Amino acid sequence: MILVTGGTGFIGKALIRHLVEMGYQVRLLIRPSQRSPRLPLSVPVEVVICALTDERGLRAAMRGVKAVFHLASAERDGARADFQGVDIEGSQVVARAAADARVQRLLYLSHLGADRASAFPILKAKGIAERFLLQSGVPCTIFRSAVVFGEGDRFTTALAQLLRMSPGIFLLPGEGATFLQPIWVEDLVTALILAMEDPHCAGQTYSLGGPEYLTFRQVTGLVAQAAGIRRWLVPVSPGYLRLLAVWADHLNPNFPMGTFWLDYLAADRTCDLDTLPRVFGLMPERFAHQLHYLRPQGSILSIARD
Repeated sequence: MILVTGGTGFIGKALIRHLVEMGYQVRLLIRPSQRSPRLPLSVPVEVVICALTDERGLRAAMRGVKAVFHLASAERDGARADFQGVDIEGSQVVARAAADARVQRLLYLSHLGADRASAFPILKAKGIAERFLLQSGVPCTIFRSAVVFGEGDRFTTALAQLLRMSPGIFLLPGEGATFLQPIWVEDLVTALILAMEDPHCAGQTYSLGGPEYLTFRQVTGLVAQAAGIRRWLVPVSPGYLRLLAVWADHLNPNFPMGTFWLDYLAADRTCDLDTLPRVFGLMPERFAHQLHYLRPQGSILSIARD
């Protein structure tokens, strides 16, 4: 039995689909909520409703579990994210419960740049969570992932939505020169499962990204091209954009891209290009080759020149 936290998210749904297709029994941990959870469609899974801070409930949920994929995070809640309660305290309780339940493997999805000393809340929370999990006594594998893209993501889909909302121009933070290394969701979840199946991956921390370094300007251009949108890309002070993002998030909690993305774009988010082929034998997909889900039907694709 495999337990997955955060399984109703974009990456979690892809991971669960792969696990079930491979014949694994999957148990999905869902936090109590007034909203109905978006369960993976047409995928047979067990469901357990339990808060991440409910240690007794977590131990019960982990009964008979061989491995735990810990993907749960508060980052999708934007400015209202409870990193202390979900990412930090939740991971601490998950670590203790896994040790008590004698789980054989823990696999945690973190971010490139995760650091307990980071000035950015999500990266600091991820760094602290990593330490709790590594010190749990359960063989643990940490994945520090680059930005993940694919159908239903909160990156390219949100970026395309923001491009559509922009009136003729699109505001880039600075010159849009920050380097990213987008990784396709199917490549990421394949690596997660391969690591679970390989005992040599226990105790390791892997930094994973796609096969190319792209500036945010290039990423924006490729997304616009795939979505059939023409916009002029205009550099703007990141501080000004942060004020706009805070204001927009206050007016609309579902605003496509919030302050988290400005934090993420404050520094290059890259790692070695050869980790997926060298460690997992995977040849990752290039960013432009897997953006078909952004294409409007029956339209001609084009993009404004800078």
